Amino acid sequence: MSLPASDLTKEPDMRTTMELGACLPMTAEVIDDHLYIGGVDMVELAHEYGTALYVYDEADLTHRMNTYLEAFRSRYPNSDVAYASKAFLNKAAARLAQEAGLCLDVSGGGELAIAQAVGFPMERVIVHGNNKTPQELREAIQAGVGRIVADSRIEIARISAIAQELGVEQEIYMRITPGVEADTHEYIRTGCEDSKFGFTMREDFAFECIKTALEAPNVHLAGLHMHIGSQIFALHSFGEAIDVMMEFISRIKDHYNYEIDEVDVGGGLGIAYTAEDKPATIDEFAEATVSSLVAACEKYDVKQPRLLTEPGRSMVATPGVTLYTVGILKTLPGIRKYVAIDGGMSDNVRTALYHADYEPVVANKAGQPRTEIVTICGKHCESGDAVAIDRPLQHPDLDDIICVFGTGAYCHSMSSNYNGQPRPGIVFVKDGQARLVTRRETYADLMACDID
Repeated sequence: MSLPASDLTKEPDMRTTMELGACLPMTAEVIDDHLYIGGVDMVELAHEYGTALYVYDEADLTHRMNTYLEAFRSRYPNSDVAYASKAFLNKAAARLAQEAGLCLDVSGGGELAIAQAVGFPMERVIVHGNNKTPQELREAIQAGVGRIVADSRIEIARISAIAQELGVEQEIYMRITPGVEADTHEYIRTGCEDSKFGFTMREDFAFECIKTALEAPNVHLAGLHMHIGSQIFALHSFGEAIDVMMEFISRIKDHYNYEIDEVDVGGGLGIAYTAEDKPATIDEFAEATVSSLVAACEKYDVKQPRLLTEPGRSMVATPGVTLYTVGILKTLPGIRKYVAIDGGMSDNVRTALYHADYEPVVANKAGQPRTEIVTICGKHCESGDAVAIDRPLQHPDLDDIICVFGTGAYCHSMSSNYNGQPRPGIVFVKDGQARLVTRRETYADLMACDID
């Protein structure tokens, strides 16, 4: 793992923080050169709680949850929005989703356990995953979850057997791979034909498997699910996939004399990781999705189903930032300027995995222009350990506080203890108040599961 070659042609953009546009959390502002979010000074927050530190703009997150629900229900009343827990989940996030009236998309027993711990209504929980263990399926069915997304014939059989044993009927979706190539990173395409997820439509395999679901005891096929990928800017990809799905539903109706009542179109809407990114809005996504669904229902003469969508990144990424402290400055003449921070791939592995881009600023110089091109590298024993590669930044000094925007999704969820690094704490900020919702790990936590 190593960094890509440095781009020596890059020039600093001279932007100040407030010129970064859609990358910023909703309540971001600059006061006396300091970055504030939720009315809280990020520099003071870093000093109080230490760094690395995850920070969420609670008002922004709640606003996005409400906007999603309103955008879909105003256009299509028979719809629901499920928050994709994989993007970011702790008890505080689960409670916000519950209060907003969202459903909850969980993958695996751990996410389900968090939902149960806060009393999230189980009938509003949808369970995902390509290899749910028998124990996880049992836990989900015993809990009374609303839907389980079946990913294979083996899984349908397991759900059926467990539901029979428990004396219940379990509602399921079947995940269908529509064969639509989304315009996104190859690692996060999930709707193409070569995918570990779902029932492929090649050689009519998925169509044949419908019979398996319909005949399985103690199982009710409530609907179909699809997910074509993540960080998608091209809305036409969703419309193409919906058309494929509704044609499939029409064939099911004609051949099996069975009407599919629900369709889950997944998530995947992209966000602005850089100031140059121009993603669609939530309203535009809702309009494209609903209009495509209504048109396809009319085209294939099928009833309009209950509609679900599962946003994660587009709901939680932008409200979240990560704060770091500058520890080392190192310039390699003619190669690269490194700004080393007290975190890295243990709290944000996306840059190492995908060479992801982020917008960083110096939080204590937030009103100043970004005059340098730097690579913000981590503290871990990997050459490719970086958070921002060849990005503009205000002139950095030792002990400056760096704020990296757009880290609210998949950073905490994918974090690790690499090199024995404790995971950062999580702070929610709102109306000038900060509340610690997840404490920073300690060295004792690193050894808590060890048996002496």
